Amino acid sequence: MARRAPAQDVDETELKVGSPSRSAAGVKAVAVSMKLAWEQMGVTRTARTLLKLNQVGGFDCQGCAWPDPAPGHRHPAEFCENGAKAVAEEATVRRVGPEFFAEHSMASLKERSDYWLGQQGRITQPMVYREGRSHYEPISWDEAFGLIADELNALDSPDEAIFYTSGKTSNEAAFAYQLFVRAFGTNNLPDCSNMCHESTSVALAESIGIGKGSVHLTDIHKADLIVIAGQNPGTNHPRMLSALEIAKKNGARIIDINPLEEAGLVRFKNPQSVKGVIGGGTGISDLHLPVRVNGDLALYQAIGALLLEWDAIDHEFVEQHTVGFEEWAANARALDWDAVERATGLERGLIEQAARMIADSSATVHCWAMGVTQHRNAVATIKEITNVALIRGDIGKPGAGLCPVRGHSNVQGDRTMGIWERSPDHFLDAIRDEFGFEPPREHGLDVVAAIGALRDGRAKTFFAMGGNFVSAVPDTEVVEAAMAKASLTVHVSTKLNRSHVTHGRTALILPVLGRSEKDHTGGTEQRVTVEDSMSAVHASKGPLKPASPHLRSEVDIVCSMAEATLKGRHGIPWDEFRSDYTNIRHRISRVVPGAAAYAEKVDQPGGFTLPHSPRDTREFPTKEGKAVIVANETDMLHVPQGRLLMQTLRSHDQFNTTIYGLDDRYRGIHHGRRVVFVHPDDIASLGLAEDQYVDLVSEWTDPDDPSAETCYRKAPLFRVVAYDQPRGCAAAYYPETNPLIPLDSKALKSNCPTSKAVIVRLVPTDERPVEGGESAYLTGYGLVNADGTVASDDQKSFVEPEQLS
Repeated sequence: MARRAPAQDVDETELKVGSPSRSAAGVKAVAVSMKLAWEQMGVTRTARTLLKLNQVGGFDCQGCAWPDPAPGHRHPAEFCENGAKAVAEEATVRRVGPEFFAEHSMASLKERSDYWLGQQGRITQPMVYREGRSHYEPISWDEAFGLIADELNALDSPDEAIFYTSGKTSNEAAFAYQLFVRAFGTNNLPDCSNMCHESTSVALAESIGIGKGSVHLTDIHKADLIVIAGQNPGTNHPRMLSALEIAKKNGARIIDINPLEEAGLVRFKNPQSVKGVIGGGTGISDLHLPVRVNGDLALYQAIGALLLEWDAIDHEFVEQHTVGFEEWAANARALDWDAVERATGLERGLIEQAARMIADSSATVHCWAMGVTQHRNAVATIKEITNVALIRGDIGKPGAGLCPVRGHSNVQGDRTMGIWERSPDHFLDAIRDEFGFEPPREHGLDVVAAIGALRDGRAKTFFAMGGNFVSAVPDTEVVEAAMAKASLTVHVSTKLNRSHVTHGRTALILPVLGRSEKDHTGGTEQRVTVEDSMSAVHASKGPLKPASPHLRSEVDIVCSMAEATLKGRHGIPWDEFRSDYTNIRHRISRVVPGAAAYAEKVDQPGGFTLPHSPRDTREFPTKEGKAVIVANETDMLHVPQGRLLMQTLRSHDQFNTTIYGLDDRYRGIHHGRRVVFVHPDDIASLGLAEDQYVDLVSEWTDPDDPSAETCYRKAPLFRVVAYDQPRGCAAAYYPETNPLIPLDSKALKSNCPTSKAVIVRLVPTDERPVEGGESAYLTGYGLVNADGTVASDDQKSFVEPEQLS
């Protein structure tokens, strides 16, 4: 197998369009994942690595946050296709050392795509880019930490620094990181939750008192009915399909709510069973509701109204455990069904069929993901999902509950450990009592506000613990301009990404150990812990020799940076934390709610589950002391004539911003990514043709300001692909479409970018993809006028940062 990184970049002229698949996984998934793993790692390394993945005593998958089965119930191959891809990307034998950076100038790297950058391999040494130079150059660890310390200590205020966290950071590193940031003096701790599931955290905290889901994995297995909204498990959480297969064998029915009918929810061919290899597999969805983009709020309001009309209410639960029912009921009785049908695109009979399945169910699990969370009305939508669960008594009983499925392996754990710009006082009090200093109390900046602060000069230093910030956030041109104004940008990374070439005046890359690698920091064998989507915490310990002797662990990097910056301030024992991570776990047990005896509990095979009072005892820690049933206004986006409402999504060959390959075989796309999926009738009505190339121009006007001017954004050269979905809708891959979403287009209350509801115009173009290169696409996006011309600097709109919070 060839293990060399690709020399050429994405060639969109090779794009081929075929028919969508009607099933997921199967032998094909095994073949694809093994081919990619062998190319990246070789045969022996592949076997040694994958057999430790998601096993007791092994390491946690770098991909999604789907929980593991209990010890004794795990398959020897306890991983999915995309999990294998994630491991292969990290455990690759490809290397990016000083000689690579000497060969490639910063200017040349800027012209490369995210895919090409990520495929070059593991970064082996700390690197620095200094203002006025043309290349990254090697730097020692001590010099790097000294540079960071000098920069931070020279700031006029700690609030001029931004400390970002991706969802893959371990619990130990996250706890130490937030402790350092607060000891430094700020709460500027934006994280990837701000862009993905913040709407869930806000809605659930207000409705049930805890911003997390209320189910165990066994509840999926035991459910009578499972409702899956705005989620594509076959690509984004493939191991969920195994749990759904178990549920189906136990008699569960499944409703899936999504504009696109996704292969994984049609049929699952489990490659670990005879039926999945030589048989027809398992049918998953019993009812598909092809809801219009942004129609979920109206849909759940309609379902609630029907349950009320039929008196399919658990009155005992409602009376004992909730408040707000009568106000909600009055609102439900006044529901405008014409508005519901316009918003959802669904006939009433189909909605009634779904509501009847819920009414007849003895125990229902409600699942959702970013197809629900990334809308202006996302918080209200999640509250309506919760309302349906509450009026049915589907919280705190076996086989039932709320199941937000997080997209990254430890994003929930990072929040538990205190990575939050708005941590509550009780958490800060615990920090004070444990470490003897008063942490800052003023709320910090979330992702959107942090970008605004960088852009207007109120923030000067940006530090990222993992992730690919520039490609993950919306409004690409504004973000790139903001990052360029920073005096220092620092990225703790395993591999190259777009953020390394969109940098401040000085830039550092700090190469870090991966999950799959042995960690002997402090001269002893270390392990870390993570938390999955269902609040289960378990240990992770990699089996592989590190990619380079120069790599350091996340914990080591945080503690060393803290020592260099704080210089003994507050007496925090950073050296003890670095030498034995158990010392961090003991502090976690005394600071983090529900984490008592943390170090001892993670010693248990498979770990332990954090307490969740709504799930465990039907007690709801809201200010009302009960679960809150909320009456929400019906909210529907108005899409002008000749426009479509577009959602951004992943291809099957990617995880978040990491591009594994150039195929999305479940949707019939091969050797390319710049496509826009449109209903055939919409293609005709817009005067377009299949396979035609168009520029996507987005249009956004602040709905809270009638006098506001419309913001326009452009992303060039997308091929029109006919695809079955509700009329008036469209879909395209991110990060290619991130430039289309203005920063100020965000969810109410949560500030989550509205990446799943973008009003776009498809503008025909005579341009064609450039053979063998991506530079035209990387520079062709931007802020434009209504006629598509490039906007001058004084025309470029941007909401001031103080308006963003």
